[in-house]
Amino acid sequence: MRSKARPSTHFGVCIDNAGYPASLEVGKLYPVIPDPKAAQHGYIRVIDESGEDYGYSAKRFFVLEAPAALAKALSARRSTPVERTNRVLRPASRRKRVDGQRRTTKPARG
Repeated sequence: MRSKARPSTHFGVCIDNAGYPASLEVGKLYPVIPDPKAAQHGYIRVIDESGEDYGYSAKRFFVLEAPAALAKALSARRSTPVERTNRVLRPASRRKRVDGQRRTTKPARG
């Protein structure tokens, strides 16, 4: 893996995330890191959902070249930290109305 320090002027739109649903989202724009060695084998290097750069088959992306000003804006947006939470979401109430009556249900497990 390489550092994501240098800004990219190429971006790839994911068109196929089969086998990588946690790493790639179809329709999402990903910065492309130049990697001539990977290109020789039909791969491109992108910064995926993990925030790290990985090589994926070039067939999974539609690659676009962005003007420098747009690339700078997109790279700045990408470097903004996103807060992610690992909390389990639970219903606000454990009571449910069924046919106008209140019925207590156990919270779902899982």
